[in-house]
Amino acid sequence: MSGPLMTRRVLVVDDHDLLREGVTSVLASFADLDLVGEAHSGEAAIAAVAELEPDVVVMDLVMPGIGGIEAIRRLRASHPTLGILALSSFSDGARVREAIEAGATGYLIKSVDATSLAQAVRSAAEGTATFSPEVTLALVGGLPSSSLSSLTSRELEIAELLASGMTNAQIADTLFLSVFTVKNHVSSILMKLGVRTRTEAAAALLSRD
Repeated sequence: MSGPLMTRRVLVVDDHDLLREGVTSVLASFADLDLVGEAHSGEAAIAAVAELEPDVVVMDLVMPGIGGIEAIRRLRASHPTLGILALSSFSDGARVREAIEAGATGYLIKSVDATSLAQAVRSAAEGTATFSPEVTLALVGGLPSSSLSSLTSRELEIAELLASGMTNAQIADTLFLSVFTVKNHVSSILMKLGVRTRTEAAAALLSRD
């Protein structure tokens, strides 16, 4: 017998009623995604997260009042383990970086298909980043071509595990290293890639293929 289905509680945030309802309807068609609510603004999203305790928030970025970026920043500060998936029409590098630095777990373009969106929500619930191809290109477009080749074999090994969503502690356990050593390697990886966050580093690694 199979075990009980693991469900993820999802909140959808978008100021456009039709788009919000469309995303909600699409995600609700997947048995393992429990759509617990909708919000039409950043302010409403913050209140809804406190009340409904979702596992993942699917967040539009351009909204009146508190926009998506600021809402992400506030939610990340108050709910460190919350999955926050940015869903936007825009893929310019500045906006993508701003969302990631605010605390977005992943970033998808609104043209994404239903199956990919659902899988990204599942990944966000586990703390693993997902990016649309356009977003990955925006993130790594400014990287020197020699950046990845400058990583040592050990740094590349750690970077691959980082890209898979592992924490420093999990990487340390996997490679039989101390967490302190892993932290030092991660700092070196970020510096060599010219990025500021683990999520940007993961995008750079994922773009190699």
